[in-house]
Amino acid sequence: MSGAWTAVLLGGVGCYLLKLAGLSVPASVLERTTVRRMADRLPVALLAALVAVQVLGEGHRVVLDARAAGLATAVVLLLARVPFLFVVIGAGATAAVLRAVG
Repeated sequence: MSGAWTAVLLGGVGCYLLKLAGLSVPASVLERTTVRRMADRLPVALLAALVAVQVLGEGHRVVLDARAAGLATAVVLLLARVPFLFVVIGAGATAAVLRAVG
């Protein structure tokens, strides 16, 4: 078996064990206020981190380009309570125009 298949199988077993560990947590732990608050906020923090890395990162550098302008447009439109479809279109259009211009 090649090294790639070994890595795939070990990754699958690791994911299964991680899922099993999450399912085996007692309900009394999950009902604590602190755990609930963390579980509510963790996905938002992870998504924000992923967006920041994708928009501002290029290799090992921080780059401000059309992607950052598109993100700024999306933030402004979200704060203005614009429907989400128009937020996506506005952010994409902003980035596309800036890339076409410069």
